[in-house]
Amino acid sequence: MIKKTLLTVAVVGLVAGLLFGRDAFSYLKTGANRVSDGVRDSVPTSFQIDRARHLVSELTPTIREAMHMIAKEEVALEGLDEQIANAEKSSGKLQGEIMQLQADLQSGKSTFRYASRSYERDDVQRSLKSKFARYKVGDETLSSLKQMRDARAANLMAAREKYAAMVAAQKKLETDVKCLEAKQQLVEVAQASSDVVLDDSKLARAKELINDIRATLDVKARIANADVDVVTEISLDPEDSADITDQVAAYFNLGENDSNVAQVSYED
Repeated sequence: MIKKTLLTVAVVGLVAGLLFGRDAFSYLKTGANRVSDGVRDSVPTSFQIDRARHLVSELTPTIREAMHMIAKEEVALEGLDEQIANAEKSSGKLQGEIMQLQADLQSGKSTFRYASRSYERDDVQRSLKSKFARYKVGDETLSSLKQMRDARAANLMAAREKYAAMVAAQKKLETDVKCLEAKQQLVEVAQASSDVVLDDSKLARAKELINDIRATLDVKARIANADVDVVTEISLDPEDSADITDQVAAYFNLGENDSNVAQVSYED
């Protein structure tokens, strides 16, 4: 199977070289990039979000390991501090003994008495020499312990800062994933809304019907208001005479004689 794959790759490379010459590698690389981009674009966004969430969760073991290392270093540092404290206590006690022996030897005495026992000057000198040598070794050891303590304390501080940064980064990434999920949901809602297609003709008919109903109701309301506003009024003027001549005389302010004259002139 591997041989067939290698043979196929070789044949493709040979054909590409014959067709494109020097640019064959560029064409192959561009084609590979397009295929890679196409595969990446075809992956659903929800799957990519789940993958991101999984990658963020994979940081948890590393963070826990860092926390465990910090705890161990804290315990070791506490033990080192205790060791330094004991060494300082022993060094102080030994220094006091050295100072006492030094002072006694400088007094010029030949015999000395310590803890109910007598010692010759040579014995005191040998004891002072031994204590002084032990003190110098202890002092160097104490100095080394302090340097070690300072270095481990600095490393512990750096580890704590790194741990805090890792925790903060994971929290931010978790928040980013939640934001991506919310954005994905909004996109899905928007896509679902865009899939709803309205029939324009039905929409126009619905609008026209609503406008007609509104106009009809407005007309009925106006008529109803007009009927309510009509008030029967009482007429204070005398009713018109039924006789047409009386109506004419009244309109032109004609007296009885004027009426007769008009009649005679008409007959002539």
